[in-house]
Amino acid sequence: MAPVPPGIRFLASFNRDQWYKAFTFALTFLLYTSFHLSRKPISIVKSELHKNCSHVMRAPTESSSGQQPVLHPELDCSWKPFDRNNYKQLLGAMDYSFLCAYAIGMYLSGIIGERLPIRLYLTVGMLTSGLFTCLFGLGYVYDIHSLGFYVFVQVANGLVQTTGWPSVVTCIGNWFGKGRRGLIMGLWNSHTSVGNILGSLIAGYYVSSNWGLSFIVPGVIIAAMGVICFLFLIEHPNDLKIACAQSSAPSSQNIPSLWKVHKNWNGVNGHKDLYLQYKPGAKTQSWDTELLLGQESIGVCVPVQQQQVVVVKSEAEPSPISFMRALRIPGVVEFSLCLLFAKLVSYTFLFWLPLYITKAAHLDAKKAGDLSTLFDVGGIVGGILVCVDVCGVSVISDKMGKRATTCAVMLLLAAPTLYGFSMISQFGLGPTIGMLLVCGGLVNGPYALITTAVSADLGTHKSLKGNARALSTVTAIIDGTGSVGAAVGPLLAGLLSAQGWDQVFYMLMTADFLALLLLLRLVMKEHCSHRKRPGVAVELKEH
Repeated sequence: MAPVPPGIRFLASFNRDQWYKAFTFALTFLLYTSFHLSRKPISIVKSELHKNCSHVMRAPTESSSGQQPVLHPELDCSWKPFDRNNYKQLLGAMDYSFLCAYAIGMYLSGIIGERLPIRLYLTVGMLTSGLFTCLFGLGYVYDIHSLGFYVFVQVANGLVQTTGWPSVVTCIGNWFGKGRRGLIMGLWNSHTSVGNILGSLIAGYYVSSNWGLSFIVPGVIIAAMGVICFLFLIEHPNDLKIACAQSSAPSSQNIPSLWKVHKNWNGVNGHKDLYLQYKPGAKTQSWDTELLLGQESIGVCVPVQQQQVVVVKSEAEPSPISFMRALRIPGVVEFSLCLLFAKLVSYTFLFWLPLYITKAAHLDAKKAGDLSTLFDVGGIVGGILVCVDVCGVSVISDKMGKRATTCAVMLLLAAPTLYGFSMISQFGLGPTIGMLLVCGGLVNGPYALITTAVSADLGTHKSLKGNARALSTVTAIIDGTGSVGAAVGPLLAGLLSAQGWDQVFYMLMTADFLALLLLLRLVMKEHCSHRKRPGVAVELKEH
């Protein structure tokens, strides 16, 4: 008999539980990648909406040389209404309309998401987001020059995109425990940068010839991913357990009176545990209620024998927590405010970096968009490195429990790096590439850690007494507060860039220092606790 190939042996070494975890990891990764893919085109198209028209030829006039020269209409290359001198303010206002709606909607999204099936909630959000993203691109197809139209589309898209983050974080938090959450979240959160890279490449491919397609293609992609979400997303391992138990239970025709199968449980977000109980009075000895499918046996269908009854644990379904109770969880306020400033920096780069490269390096829109992807490549590396072991310093993030210290160190390094980038980017392409990679890692590292591992930790804090339904609300509060900074940053960048790009970088450095200051109390608490109990993760006490 021929030996089994090593690749097949490797695949066979994984049990059903691990395969479902891997599938959920990959699916949620792709789902949120499509969200960021659809947000990126606006930053690429900005340099096309307002081009540098200094090369426009002036029409000579024979009759009177004293008259003002007239521009050729066919060479008037900017897209109205962004052809005016205040185009930076208009572009900033358009960013602000999206991000402000996103920030407001995020606070509501987590609360709504706890009360609706995640799969359906996320599917509707992705389909409507695809619609509004395509609608922005149709402005080019139908020659629409109304600023109100583009602002409306941005506001609507910002609201529906809030369905994404609380849903996918809750789903991934349901499937993966705390043991290696930092590592898992660090790898998983690279979807943000991967989506930005793909969005930049897709938008850059069409931007010079037909910028409408820079929006329509990503819009179709996120809508298609919404359909895939509806067909395949498993919200919680218990949903799989219940489906397996139902499929393995014998029919009532074979056992008319011996069976009593309770089928009236709700496996959407309550996830009541399924129990096995021997029927009293049977020939076999009566047993106490015991767990049929435990947390560690996800996806294993145990066939139920005769004289046994499938029942549902009678405890009350965990109720969603209130907004104020979520705020009282230790660390939520500090990390939320820190993320406000960290996300201000990250989203300013997201929305304005391609335009800055166009002006500073004198590149066209496509080349600037391609070059800006290096910032996100650095972000992928930075997001992972904050969560895994580096040079023997066991991550702070998983084994030591020092989430705040990890963020503080990266914020401390990020501020001078931003200043260096503003200086070095004027000295050619090579230094710019290097600084883009470094800045991407340091800027996106804290942002990635807070929005994933920290949010998941706080959403399952011991003060919640196992109420896993709190995760969506906690995630929405943290990311919603961060989204306020994401809305303010691009708006300020549009206003300050009119006075020079140096003013924008001063604003970004100030935001980094403020984020650092907000974490100092948690950093001190982590180190005091570590001196008392070395190697033990910090447990914050409830306020």
